[in-house]
Amino acid sequence: MEEVITRKRTRRDFIMTGAAGIGLLLAGPGGLALAAGKQESKEEEIGPVEDLMREHGVLRRVLLIYEEAHHRLDTGKDLPSGVVVDSAGIIRRFVEDYHEKLEQHELFPRFRQAGKLVQLVDVLHNQHQAGRGLTDSILQSATPAGLADAGTRRKLTEALRQFLRMYRPHAAWEDTVLFPAFRSLVSPKEYDALGEKFEDKEKELFGKEGYEKMVNQVAELEKKLGIYDLSQFTAKV
Repeated sequence: MEEVITRKRTRRDFIMTGAAGIGLLLAGPGGLALAAGKQESKEEEIGPVEDLMREHGVLRRVLLIYEEAHHRLDTGKDLPSGVVVDSAGIIRRFVEDYHEKLEQHELFPRFRQAGKLVQLVDVLHNQHQAGRGLTDSILQSATPAGLADAGTRRKLTEALRQFLRMYRPHAAWEDTVLFPAFRSLVSPKEYDALGEKFEDKEKELFGKEGYEKMVNQVAELEKKLGIYDLSQFTAKV
């Protein structure tokens, strides 16, 4: 399977359909002039909730890497150098320092102010904090020296296990409960503005097409572990 992630357009680049182009030609010079004057086109946009859910896809693929690393550590199999540290680096930069901060600054306060799903928000926020502690432990333990020490390997194995156990339900609850409820808390105008704000923050931290870069980085780590080919996960029935 070939990783198809490099795109010719960013998420908010203009999209001109073939039908629209033909329609302008049939309309003649007047139609072309009108189009040139307005300089408008249909725009494909990603809303803030869809943005967050796409980022959960990156998280879930890192969880697959963590799962494979945990299995290898638990069974004494070889673990390529740097895979766990690099994966934890993606969690720290993209998930914790970007994705989760957006949730904490833009979503959680609105739920608390509205008095909705406050208990869930508190649990999610606490899990963010616990996740940072686990990432610290993973980064400290997954060094070459740490992997060579039996005690540190056990500590790393346990940190990976806890991270997996917590973040799979964490992301599922956000996707199925929190995110669907969020749109009812903001106006359409505010919702669209948040989408732009999220996009701007992503570009500020990761450059143009930052999401795509992260997906590609995850893919390279999957290849090192031999878990990149999706077909290997197909059930034998």
